[in-house]
Amino acid sequence: MASKSAFINKLKQRWGITSTFQIVLILIVFACTGMSVLYAEGWVYSLFGIPAGLDWHMRVLLFILLTLPLYNVLLLFYGLLFGQFGFFWNYEKQMLRRLLRLVMRRREV
Repeated sequence: MASKSAFINKLKQRWGITSTFQIVLILIVFACTGMSVLYAEGWVYSLFGIPAGLDWHMRVLLFILLTLPLYNVLLLFYGLLFGQFGFFWNYEKQMLRRLLRLVMRRREV
């Protein structure tokens, strides 16, 4: 039991939050967003006219390229719905900074 509370305290410190209930809400937001993106995958593919018989590696690449923006929008939507918009807005900004840093490093090499 001590390891669970240590894990929760570590999450609180890392995420800069004080409430265990807030951790639960954040994890629910992540779960809802992930399930929604998986549910919307077929809809997104049909919207862009991507055939179902496409090779798996192309499907994975297209899934990443087409659903990543949808994932980010849904993350903010569910964050707003569950009262955690501020946390997820900061999370999105941090993720964008990391992505830009990665791209800039690639340009230097």
